[in-house]
Amino acid sequence: MDLRDINAYTEFAEVYDEFMDNVPYDDWCRYLIRLLRKYGVEDGLLLELGCGTGSLTERLADAGYDMIGVDSSAEMLEQALAKRDESGHDILYLNQDMREFELYGTVRAIVSLCDCMSYILTMEDLTQVLRLANNYLDPKGIFIFDLNTDWKYRQVGDSTIAEDREDSSFIWDNSYDEEERINEYDLALFIRTEGDLYRKYTETHIQRAWLPEEIRKAAEDAGMELLAMYDAFTEDAPRPDSERIYVIVREHGKTAE
Repeated sequence: MDLRDINAYTEFAEVYDEFMDNVPYDDWCRYLIRLLRKYGVEDGLLLELGCGTGSLTERLADAGYDMIGVDSSAEMLEQALAKRDESGHDILYLNQDMREFELYGTVRAIVSLCDCMSYILTMEDLTQVLRLANNYLDPKGIFIFDLNTDWKYRQVGDSTIAEDREDSSFIWDNSYDEEERINEYDLALFIRTEGDLYRKYTETHIQRAWLPEEIRKAAEDAGMELLAMYDAFTEDAPRPDSERIYVIVREHGKTAE
């Protein structure tokens, strides 16, 4: 994933999949493929920004898409490469910051899920990612990404979550600044190293709640066409209590040869 604190998703990488085992990746992938097909992308080359350990990347490859994965965490990509070795998929992984990513050519679509775009904190950076997407998409290609909502962050608010597993555990201290719409959580990880010995690691993660009008403005400034915003896993407009939304923007400015 991208745009975290410099230490984020480093030590967590080796246990990330263990703690994310409640995420319904298969359902998420089916919904994403439905959206891709709705907007005319049934095959071809796809880019996933913030691919993490490659869980979604692998599933999209299973569905017949040619995949490129970009992530700023080398440790997360190590896990993705191990999955690639096991599956045999021909996936290209690039260790890059999504605000500065570079490709050798264009792709039919770009996707970015699991909160990756929520880690973008400034309007300048949001516009820059969209501008790069517009540059590297085929004519009329689409970019699909999800975002956590202000409503969701307000519900979580100031809280603490803890979970204990056989070889690891974590404590998550969350806080949300409603005025700035900045959510910060400090993550303390305890990972078994040998016998009953555990090593403690700490990471800080910061996300922002983006409002629909800000998304619209960033897409416009980036030269892209905003097609839709959906309440997650539906094709309905976002509700006041939507926890997650999906945004679909389309490349604008290129002409097909």
